[in-house]
Amino acid sequence: MLKGFRDFLMRGNVVDMGVGIVIGSAFTAVVTGFVKAFLTPLVGVVVGATGDFSTYKFTVVGVTFPYGEFLNVLIAFMMTAAVLYFCVVLPVTKATARYMPKKPKTPKRPCPECLTEIPEAATRCSACTAVVGKVGVHVM
Repeated sequence: MLKGFRDFLMRGNVVDMGVGIVIGSAFTAVVTGFVKAFLTPLVGVVVGATGDFSTYKFTVVGVTFPYGEFLNVLIAFMMTAAVLYFCVVLPVTKATARYMPKKPKTPKRPCPECLTEIPEAATRCSACTAVVGKVGVHVM
């Protein structure tokens, strides 16, 4: 019973997932720190406030709505998403496109017998095994 549990824990995907969660947690702390230390104060400079909207609220019929808390969370979310996109997603996408280009797709054509997509250079359909010949050449 314990051997099976040990084998489960030592599988590559479980270990990889654990490492990913730890790295993700650390990265979240870095991004959150950057947003709080630099971007939130910039928002405060732009709007003429301290960058902390937690005291903003309104009252209706004796019920208080602290919308400032929501504004703080919304601004932090938008700034975090922007930092992640412009500092992680965009550079990784560009690097992937540059250093790991996609292979061009082989041109395809339909098989005249079964209409399955086959490579243009194929002489026989892989689905129905019909002889199809080269493009532009008719086989009888």
